[in-house]
Amino acid sequence: MSNISFQTINWDTIENTEHKGETGTASWKTLSFDGLRFRMVEYSPGYLANHWCQKGHIVHCLSGSFTTELETGEKFTLATGMSYIVSDELSSHRSVTSEGVKLLIVDGDFLELTGK
Repeated sequence: MSNISFQTINWDTIENTEHKGETGTASWKTLSFDGLRFRMVEYSPGYLANHWCQKGHIVHCLSGSFTTELETGEKFTLATGMSYIVSDELSSHRSVTSEGVKLLIVDGDFLELTGK
């Protein structure tokens, strides 16, 4: 990972990209550094991810609520102010929201599974 000098981020100036879910859409504003990615993500009401993800994340719910479903059948609902963290390849998970949600998501090399 590279050193990152002090900087402020005005998310309003970051390009927005849209990603279709099985239903609904996800809007991403992404900042990438060597081995590190920050995303401001908004899921539309009725969003359901179109894949099971095995990537590690730190996810913090800024507003709204959503449910993270694990492929094992477990479900975890997160609301404003809640977070979850998981390393790469330790779960297959996907997000779903009925009302819509705004998240800050951080992922990168530091979440790679060690001891493979």
